Amino acid sequence: MADLVSRAFSAYRQLLSDIEQAQADRIRQAARLCADCLSRQGVIHIYDTGHLVSRELINRVGGLAAMSSFNFNLSVDNPNQFRQAQGETGKTSFETDALIVSAALKRSHIRSGDVLIIGTVSGKQTIPVELAIQAKDHGLTTIGITSIRYSSQLQSVHPSGKRLFEVVDMVLDNGADYGDAMLEVEGMDRRICPASGIGAAMVMWALVAGIVEEMAKRGTPPTVFKSINLPDGPEIYRQTVDDYIRKGY
Repeated sequence: MADLVSRAFSAYRQLLSDIEQAQADRIRQAARLCADCLSRQGVIHIYDTGHLVSRELINRVGGLAAMSSFNFNLSVDNPNQFRQAQGETGKTSFETDALIVSAALKRSHIRSGDVLIIGTVSGKQTIPVELAIQAKDHGLTTIGITSIRYSSQLQSVHPSGKRLFEVVDMVLDNGADYGDAMLEVEGMDRRICPASGIGAAMVMWALVAGIVEEMAKRGTPPTVFKSINLPDGPEIYRQTVDDYIRKGY
């Protein structure tokens, strides 16, 4: 049997091949939706629950200036040793989560006609599902990056009982199987090497490629970042931002 390093490379090659075969047409469809958005000087916003997508696509060489990260939380600093000694912790509820999502959308630069990409592997948590529901109410097109095979076997904690793939306008599947990790290891009771991060990043870069192709066909190629680490990188970066501000896409 091949060693784990070789098996890891093999597993990820197979993952990307499977994603290409299963998702390429859907990615092209999503790219057209995003191109429509950019043609109206809209913005593509990205919310991710903590993996590659939210950092990989923003301000990246070869990436789109019109992609914007969307992050929010409610931070409450209220320590009390007596309450903590009794086992009490800060409580949350669906009503609180819904209000946080509502406030975040209202305080953001998100506008009707924009695209919101929501990344979550399981798709079962309250905030991503509620975000998708409220975003659609605000007139956004929602795209979920998730695993249908994984998520469909989980129970949602959102009061609606729905998972992300059931509430967004379009789903792009990151290819993860149930449990996410891919490689069995002899002598260990759990697998290693998750599929979701690499899968989601590949889906998103393929989406970027599709958007660029679609916009170029329309005669309006989008603003793309060049490496800031080149000798003239900082100057080119500033010019790129100026170009984006001028064009709006």
